[in-house]
Amino acid sequence: MTELPVVPADNTASRIKKPDWLRVKLPIGESYKNVRNLVDTHKLHTICESGNCPNMGECWGAGTATFMILGNVCTRSCGFCAVATGRPEAVDWDEPQRVAEAIHLMKVKHAVITSVDRDELKDGGSIIWHNTIRAVKALNPDTTLETLIPDFKGKAEDIQRVIDAAPEVVSHNIETVERLTRQVRIQAKYWRSMEVIRILKQGGRRTKSGIMLGLGETREEVIQTLTDLRDNGCDVVTIGQYLQPTHKHLPVQRFVHPDEFAEYREVGYQLGLDYVESGPLVRSSYHSERHVFPGLGRQEWEKKKSEQIL
Repeated sequence: MTELPVVPADNTASRIKKPDWLRVKLPIGESYKNVRNLVDTHKLHTICESGNCPNMGECWGAGTATFMILGNVCTRSCGFCAVATGRPEAVDWDEPQRVAEAIHLMKVKHAVITSVDRDELKDGGSIIWHNTIRAVKALNPDTTLETLIPDFKGKAEDIQRVIDAAPEVVSHNIETVERLTRQVRIQAKYWRSMEVIRILKQGGRRTKSGIMLGLGETREEVIQTLTDLRDNGCDVVTIGQYLQPTHKHLPVQRFVHPDEFAEYREVGYQLGLDYVESGPLVRSSYHSERHVFPGLGRQEWEKKKSEQIL
């Protein structure tokens, strides 16, 4: 694998002016305040905050949030991620019940849960994952659930704990193309992540993954990644623009135009993917409530194409 040189943080590429299509609204409103209060009261972590998500205002304003379990300190040091890296605190075994209660109080119909990597734990945090899913489902039987999981170092027994807990959707992000993986996801492996998707699919779960653009990938590499995801049983793919969290992170090589995102959506459906969410501000959990239902994305795509033809 050829590794691209890391561009210094003060390079001109890191100071490219953001285009108009990347403008977002500030988080305001009563719904946003209610979610804010629930998150603070229950001492919960959200990837919305830790990941500096540009959609936090829209999602929190709609009364939803993506919860992050197992703390807010990650054992990995990915070049794109705003979550803190370091030595995590001890596992909080009461956390699953707190998350379940918060989802219950928020009265959401669809919830998303993710986590930091906990490579220092023998089980990779998979027991807490299992307990959290079961607690959420026990207290919220009518709530559908997406889980955005780490790779658990590819250990099948840890992945199986998530499968056994039976969330409606299990997501694991590939993040970037194979050539850039070592630079972008320092402790991760491209084909190990593909194997995680394959194991999840074989376990009967609806599978999902995500890719960031703007890190130096080529069109051919993006299409190859979509093809690899399809070949390993991925149902849903999200494609969004990488935004540099701080000057210490990898710089943006380019801002991808919305028309190019639309092209990748078309390619994804032509490859046979079931749902493709593609746009500059798309993130893993954006519109995730739509990703639960098989065939919905393809139906919307085929309807749109039919209307354009007519």
